[in-house]
Amino acid sequence: MFPRNLLRRIPKSTNLHWQDVSANRMSSLIRHIPLTMRAPLAMHFYVCRRTLSTPAPMVNVSDLSIERYHALSDATMTTLLERLEDLLDTVGNDAYEVDYHSGVLTLNLGTHGTYVINKQPPNKQIWLSSPLSGPKRYDYVPESDDWRYARDGIGLGELLDKEIMDMLRMKVSLHLEGVSAQIQE
Repeated sequence: MFPRNLLRRIPKSTNLHWQDVSANRMSSLIRHIPLTMRAPLAMHFYVCRRTLSTPAPMVNVSDLSIERYHALSDATMTTLLERLEDLLDTVGNDAYEVDYHSGVLTLNLGTHGTYVINKQPPNKQIWLSSPLSGPKRYDYVPESDDWRYARDGIGLGELLDKEIMDMLRMKVSLHLEGVSAQIQE
């Protein structure tokens, strides 16, 4: 008989694994399977907690005032828009376009995919969705005067330079570092 009193103490998000000694194989039982199930005597039960495949998101508390955040992020987005427009003019492919509205910059590179870069004022971050590297959240780092991803320390401009250069097979340098110098007072 399956130990009912044991199941009552195990959280519902837990998997139960058992090993059938006679067949020498491992099987799984999700917690919500009915308790009327009988187990052969040759089975041993192991309780395993579910774990996330990726670490929980890092939450950085920013010391920036909201006014300073808006000045830095607006300067970054404006500079990024201008440099991407210049780059796309140089490339000359009609399938590529860049658009900026309401704090959201969209860079469509045709068959290569679409980048979405947007401001996140509640978190004082700039978020990037990349067709190559996926979603990332960038915090302003005063020491480097740049927007950096906390998990790998790579700057927003560095990542965009590398990925766009790989896609377009040409040298790309957006020069997004030195954000505070771009603020128009």
